[in-house]
Amino acid sequence: MRYTENDIPHRERLLSAKMGFSCSSKATAIFGLLALSTLVSAKKSADVTELQIGVKFKPESCEVQAHKGDTIKVHYRGKLTDGTVFDSSFERGDPISFELGSGQVIKGWDQGLLGACVGEKRKLKIPAKLGYGEQGSPPTIPGGATLIFDTELVEVNGKTSSGGKASDSEL
Repeated sequence: MRYTENDIPHRERLLSAKMGFSCSSKATAIFGLLALSTLVSAKKSADVTELQIGVKFKPESCEVQAHKGDTIKVHYRGKLTDGTVFDSSFERGDPISFELGSGQVIKGWDQGLLGACVGEKRKLKIPAKLGYGEQGSPPTIPGGATLIFDTELVEVNGKTSSGGKASDSEL
C-alpha cells in the first residue's frame, strides 16, 4: 500500500525526504536489520570464544583443592550447545581420573578445574580451541563445537570431602 504525502505524519515525511525512501521501504529495511541482528546474536550465544567457568555449588569449607599435578577424579556430563548429551560418567557411575594440567584431557578441563574444591560443582563452557578443535571427535562431537560440561570434583590425590555422595540432579 502506498501513501500520499498527506497520509504520512509530518515527522515521517521529513525522515522519508531526508533518507530518500518511503515508509514501506524503511519498514522493510528495519525488518531486515532486526532479522540479521537476531541471527547474529543467536550465533554468538552458541559460540564461546573463551573458557567460561560457572560455580554451581561450593562446599562451605574447602578442605582439599585441585592444583596442577594433582590426580583428580571428576564426575561429568558433556553436552553440545543444542543440549545433546554425548558422554556422562554419572550414567556409568564411574568418574574419570587424570593428572590435572598434564594434557591427559582437553585443555578446557585442565584450565577449568584448577582451584576447584572437592565437592565443588562447575559448569564449563569450552570453546572449540580448548576442546576438540576444528576436527571435532566424530561422530559424536562435530568440528568447531562449543562443549558444555557439568562437573563435580569427587577426589584430589585420594582425598574426598567430608560431604555426602555426589548427586547429579543438583547440576
